[in-house]
Amino acid sequence: MRNFVTLLFLLILTACGGIRDDLASVPDPVGTFRLGHNIAVVNEPAKGPFSRTVEDAEWQAAMVTAVEDRLGDARFFGDKYFHVGVSVQGYVLAYPGIPLVYSPKSALIFSVNFFQDSTQTKLNDELIQITVFEPCCTIPFLGSGFTRGKAEQMEGLSFNAARAIERTIRQNADWFDGTPEVLQADDTILEGNVLENNPELVVPQNVPPTEFVTN
Repeated sequence: MRNFVTLLFLLILTACGGIRDDLASVPDPVGTFRLGHNIAVVNEPAKGPFSRTVEDAEWQAAMVTAVEDRLGDARFFGDKYFHVGVSVQGYVLAYPGIPLVYSPKSALIFSVNFFQDSTQTKLNDELIQITVFEPCCTIPFLGSGFTRGKAEQMEGLSFNAARAIERTIRQNADWFDGTPEVLQADDTILEGNVLENNPELVVPQNVPPTEFVTN
């Protein structure tokens, strides 16, 4: 069992490498985009089943940090400021579970709005709601709670949320005087609220064993 878990952990690290290294490079600009206000609102978001508990201030700090790391002046330096407002609406931070038997996934549900600083206008007409899973650890029988602690899960989800926001910016680059991009689908980033629309993507259909302990 120990060798089995070690091998899976090494596979996960290998799978994560390419995605998690992308912050080291300066990306192509998106029109005139430069990050202005970086706002994260967290007000008692819904906690999904079999989830660790996260305080609002913890999510707020994690999201602000992730957005700044990805969209801040170190990576985007256009000549117009745009504000990004995030609202955390729900989450699941999976407990360790039991490999091969019960392995819930971690997920973060949020909405994002974009505003132009010079005109003080909102750029997206409709609500943009996104669900993200962690940017790796998609092995179906090994939930992230088995290999990661709470802080690591939050960091991974916030990291992927910021990736999703950058993808939204690129897909709607005309808002920022750029050319919209067509991006490949990413199965760790979905539109909408997965807890409402597809809860089976987060929580396995089988019932956890009676000795399942949450901590």
